[in-house]
Amino acid sequence: MFDRSIKIAPSILSADFANFGKEIEAIETEGCDWVHVDVMDGHFVPNLTFGPPLCKAIRKHINTVMDVHLMISPVDPYIEAFADAGADVLTAHLEAGPHIHRTLQAIRGAGCKAGLALNPATGIEDVEYLLDMVDLICVMTVNPGFGGQKFIHSQIDKVKKLRAMIGDRPIHIEIDGGITPETAPLMAAAGADVLVAGSAVFKGGSVDNPAPYGDNIRSIRAAAEAAL
Repeated sequence: MFDRSIKIAPSILSADFANFGKEIEAIETEGCDWVHVDVMDGHFVPNLTFGPPLCKAIRKHINTVMDVHLMISPVDPYIEAFADAGADVLTAHLEAGPHIHRTLQAIRGAGCKAGLALNPATGIEDVEYLLDMVDLICVMTVNPGFGGQKFIHSQIDKVKKLRAMIGDRPIHIEIDGGITPETAPLMAAAGADVLVAGSAVFKGGSVDNPAPYGDNIRSIRAAAEAAL
């Protein structure tokens, strides 16, 4: 069932790589809504992270939503593998291939919700003709490739314009990059409902001491909801 309530999606890029199963169980127990998986290829973005086998391995630990963000190019040859690995949402970048409409068709054809990611310098003019193809638009509020970067404030206006363009269509607006209790309300007020947070969720905690994860999640959620 689609709803625009605030959803917190911790990025496992900030988790303990040697303990993914327990980290995921911890953040879900502590109240996260989605689990965000940042897939990077060292080509489209300057970093290398996870592939389909890792996604498949952690899928059995995820009881919420497995939100897989593909920062890879070309993207089309890998859609089936990530869908088979259990992704609920598969997000591709507008610039990741020559025919983004076909890419979005392929994602839905593989049984996943289709996400479209926009880099900080990407305009929204091209989004208008894709709105019937997407379930989620991910606005990057940092340059993709690394966690822990500084929030780019120019993206607030982009989200407001996207929110108006989407109207009453059942499309989530996701924000990825620099989300904290300080920036979350800015994006919620602009129209976002899915907030990806890495270091802001995982800081101060561990699988042996997960309570700080819950404190961090509640803090981001409360700040965002207060802006609505």
